Amino acid sequence: MANVSMAAASQKPERHPQARRIDAGRVVMYLVLLFGAMIALIPFILTINISLMTQTEAGGSAILPVIPQWGNYLAAWEGAEFGLYFWNSVRITFITVLGQLVFCTMAAYAFARIEFPAKEFLFALILSTLILPEAITWVPNFITVSWLGRVTPFQWVNNWPALTVPFMASAFSILILRQFFQQIPGELWDSAQIDGAGHIRYLIQVVLPLSRAAVVTVILFSFIGTWNSLAWPILVTTTPDWRPISYGLLNFVTEGGTQVHLQMAGAMITILPLILVYFFTQRQFTEGIATTGLKG
Repeated sequence: MANVSMAAASQKPERHPQARRIDAGRVVMYLVLLFGAMIALIPFILTINISLMTQTEAGGSAILPVIPQWGNYLAAWEGAEFGLYFWNSVRITFITVLGQLVFCTMAAYAFARIEFPAKEFLFALILSTLILPEAITWVPNFITVSWLGRVTPFQWVNNWPALTVPFMASAFSILILRQFFQQIPGELWDSAQIDGAGHIRYLIQVVLPLSRAAVVTVILFSFIGTWNSLAWPILVTTTPDWRPISYGLLNFVTEGGTQVHLQMAGAMITILPLILVYFFTQRQFTEGIATTGLKG
């Protein structure tokens, strides 16, 4: 029995030496990702720290607040009229996102599923606008909304149309949705036609439910871009009635200097909705990017 046990032990396969080696490439990749995450988190952590400091600590070399000043958030909310600006941003963002979902969805479906003359040329023309800096579009857009304010019965400047309508058609959103719509099997359209469905019914009942990830991606990008907008709202508004929350941060810059601690508290209030929206949509957002042909 002892000889049999010794023979069985001697026949036990040994692990290949490479199995115990550490993958150096994977370690380097993780270190690079960790370093990048630290670089991304440092400004966020500093913003939180400064938002809890006194004005003296924020203007000095303090790293951490001696006593966290949670009252800075209430002071920032009340002192900069953040309630008004926050509500303005909610309305502007809601209208813009809703407009993009309607118009970009229909445009993307047309480019993906409907044949019409010069389709590829028009799509390339729309994509070419992505290379234009945003500042280049301010002057023509301002001329357009000013002219529309004179020929329509309602006001555009200093009102929600000037802040939302120029951004309801986004080339990037059309690209994302079009790429996703093209991946839907054509057999579904054939089946929908047999049931008597047209393009609108097919889009609403079949395409959009299958494209939830792409739609959520468009909503997230549109929400972030609209919520953070500052230069264009300042250009088309002269009163605080429709100015967004990003403009409220400028109220902490006074002749006596910048109230950095309150400005950072206001910044945290400003980015909180963005964090919440991304927290609840991150899975669909990742899936949308991975399945629309835009991944690197």
